Amino acid sequence: MLAGADRPAPGSRSRRSRHPILDDRNTMSQDNTGTPEATGPDAVTPDATTTPAVGAGGTVTPEPSGASAAPVGLDKPVAPAPLDPTPVAPAPVGPAPVASLDDDVALAPVAVAAVPVGPGLGSRLAAEAFGTLFLVIAGLGTALYANITGLGGGPLATALAFGLALLAGAVAVGYVSGGHFNPAVTLGAAIAGRTSWKDVLPYWLAQLVGGVAAAAVLYVTLSSFPTLAEQAREFFSSVANGYSTHSPIGAQVQGEGFALLGALLIEVVMTAIFVGVILGSTDRRSTNSLAPAAIGFAYVVGLLVTIPMTNGGLNPARSSAAAVFSESWALGQLWLFWVAPLVGAALAGLLYRAFGAEPVQDDLLGEDDVVVLTGDEAERAL
Repeated sequence: MLAGADRPAPGSRSRRSRHPILDDRNTMSQDNTGTPEATGPDAVTPDATTTPAVGAGGTVTPEPSGASAAPVGLDKPVAPAPLDPTPVAPAPVGPAPVASLDDDVALAPVAVAAVPVGPGLGSRLAAEAFGTLFLVIAGLGTALYANITGLGGGPLATALAFGLALLAGAVAVGYVSGGHFNPAVTLGAAIAGRTSWKDVLPYWLAQLVGGVAAAAVLYVTLSSFPTLAEQAREFFSSVANGYSTHSPIGAQVQGEGFALLGALLIEVVMTAIFVGVILGSTDRRSTNSLAPAAIGFAYVVGLLVTIPMTNGGLNPARSSAAAVFSESWALGQLWLFWVAPLVGAALAGLLYRAFGAEPVQDDLLGEDDVVVLTGDEAERAL
């Protein structure tokens, strides 16, 4: 090489960095980025007189006087300071208070109550009225027209008509109201704890309305025949409940009949058996699904026993419906066909409650049967 070739030309700038640290950084930049260091006559180094430029965020960036940029890695970005620092909650002064069992702590009142789930009272009364109407119009209609035409099957046909109508009604609307269709059944269920006492009188009223409506339909149809219009009440008297000379046996044997005591006893006993079958077959612990059939056949048997003696009562709604459209004697003897069935039903309810009542357990309440009241609602409930 020529002597003095490594000397800078007069008036030219040095192509060699005069700062040893920058040389090391350039070497590191070459190793990290893979960019070879510029050498030779075209290499340009930053001028010591470079004017700094102020960028965004207050960052100072040197601006080279030449066309080439500063070496890679010399400029490091500076994060801007946050404009709105997040406020910090002051530390609590002193220890936090601790509640003890002796302190009076104000708690929101809470009330838990069991609520009935199922159809409302209006729906249940409508079901009872419908079921009683069906029962009376089927049983009394069969007996009434059989007596008029002489084509009926006697007590068996009447008993089957009542029993089948009761079975069908229990299947149709029994899930709504329980399928009582009989004031005696309602009383027995209330005594046994199966029906609320507040529903007894409304049920009785609905059953009477249904039964009288059914008898009214039969009376109107009977009166539509001109030859039978004047004898309509007489025909209705043949299906009304009675004792003594007005029992079916009294009609067979002139001047003799089933006495008051005998009529009272048979009505009490057969009603007690009938209501007992209802309470037992519908017990929650029973595993059979033939309750409507058992109830219907029990009613048939009870009527087969009582029809020859009292024309088959066992149901004050049925007895009242027939008495309203019969001759006057039927209303005079109606009291027995209220007292006897109610006494029999009460006996059945008491016996069931004493020996066979299903246990009442609070833990059997489901989630849907419990409502939790808080705040003002709980205060009103308490």
